[in-house]
Amino acid sequence: MRTPGATATHAAIVYNPAGRLPMDRVRDAVLAQERHRGWRQSRWYETSREDSGRRAAQEALAGEPSVIIIAGGDGTVRAVAEVVHGSGTPVALLPGGTGNLLARNLGLPLNDINAAVRIAFGGVTRPVDVGEAELEDEAGDRSKQVFLVMAGIGLDAQMAENTSALAKRHLGWFAYVRPIAQSIMGNRSFHLRYRVDEGRTRSARAHTLIVGNCGTLTGNMLLLPAAVVDDGLLDVIMLRPKKRFEWARIGTRLMVQGVAHRSKFGRGMLYFAPEMKALAYAQGRRFDVRFEVPHGVQFDGDTFGSVLAARITVRPAALKVCTAGSGR
Repeated sequence: MRTPGATATHAAIVYNPAGRLPMDRVRDAVLAQERHRGWRQSRWYETSREDSGRRAAQEALAGEPSVIIIAGGDGTVRAVAEVVHGSGTPVALLPGGTGNLLARNLGLPLNDINAAVRIAFGGVTRPVDVGEAELEDEAGDRSKQVFLVMAGIGLDAQMAENTSALAKRHLGWFAYVRPIAQSIMGNRSFHLRYRVDEGRTRSARAHTLIVGNCGTLTGNMLLLPAAVVDDGLLDVIMLRPKKRFEWARIGTRLMVQGVAHRSKFGRGMLYFAPEMKALAYAQGRRFDVRFEVPHGVQFDGDTFGSVLAARITVRPAALKVCTAGSGR
């Protein structure tokens, strides 16, 4: 358990000013915890559009805080984690986005500011894995990105690219309905060659490719049943429906998985559920993929242009996240 003691300094709050959180209530909750626990005054760092929070995270980390509280959505969390992972400084989540998938998968409060701030100041920490992607574009240039939830190509990337920040702010998850419908009606697949760990290279066609560290989506839909945020493994799914009506079967399966996964009996039933040819799963520590033509890619809801190839690996237990526990 993390306790401040005599050496405690302060909390740092990296916040997205365009997020959905009422920041006056956040400041009140932080002040209450500072007084209750005897911490010094917190320091506040506002994110910018240019880097989604990377610079703010660097400034926060340089101040050697006891914890960095991330007030924003999964994109802000991803940007901060890019800087903080491997440093040993824990982060805490104050969900303020559309999906808040990392907080959702960790069972953290989504709509309770006071509870989330209490966890930030007095919770236990849980090490979680961090995904790393080395990308190659059509010109052969390479770049690197990290993610905590999912990397997606196909429908997943189209949703992120074609949904405006304004629509997400006002409509929440429903803002994705239109791009989903457009993609399903088109039902366009792409060719890829891939390899998991040291296995043989395989060829496939898919509509959507997702490499995940977490399994649950909004609406408690379970996309990756075997995904665990701290198992040191990546989970891969390819959605490859041949006909439009198969999308309905996929949606039903994901919803049923989400309900069944909540109980031991349900998980047992899932184990014996028949496989769907429209869903292909894999698991490993490294995933290499190459496409015939460049495709858009997203990481935790943020788009990063088109790529021709990617190598995605995992850094086990690279980030400490505050979770609910004793220490109140």
